[in-house]
Amino acid sequence: MYLVKSPLLLKWYYPKLTWNKNRDQKVIYLTFDDGPIPDVTAFVLKTLKNFDTKATFFCIGDNIVKHPDIFEQIKREGHQIGNHTFNHLKGWITEDQYYLDNFRQCQELTGTSLFRPPYGRIKKSQASGIRALMPEMQLIMWDVLSGDFDTGLSPQKCYQNVIRHTRNGSIIVFHDSLKAFDRLEYALPRCLQYFKEKGFEFALL
Repeated sequence: MYLVKSPLLLKWYYPKLTWNKNRDQKVIYLTFDDGPIPDVTAFVLKTLKNFDTKATFFCIGDNIVKHPDIFEQIKREGHQIGNHTFNHLKGWITEDQYYLDNFRQCQELTGTSLFRPPYGRIKKSQASGIRALMPEMQLIMWDVLSGDFDTGLSPQKCYQNVIRHTRNGSIIVFHDSLKAFDRLEYALPRCLQYFKEKGFEFALL
């Protein structure tokens, strides 16, 4: 089970995590999790270029090692990089030291100041540990989850999830993964077209 719109209770429990940006400006923040991988990340990059849009990619370290050329292409085309752990760990069921070591392993590859916990699940002790290691690190969550990873969700519903819940300052999550591709391929270009026509700007975190 997952919620398309991040609940206020979670934002209250994790107040030091970034859930959204300034609500006063007509700006939204597009993010992609779990890449880089062949074909899917290439599709995302091509689509973003077609709409003259920049985004933030929260990369898995193991995928960076496997596909360094795609990782370099993301950076070369002016997009932002985030740390998503080396092995896509679920923080709630992972021992803290192992989690922090895995974070560091990915950080050596990304050199970023942005981190998103896989599944959005992180213990407060792990968040504190990351800040102790890197005080400048921003822990980025989201307020709109497209649901593109849900194989039971129609591509049309994925698109509707995004356009119905996004507002000023929203951080939107898509996934550049094989599992998400059927829905991503449909929803991403339509979302970009929709928000451009509505006068929104896309920005980096």
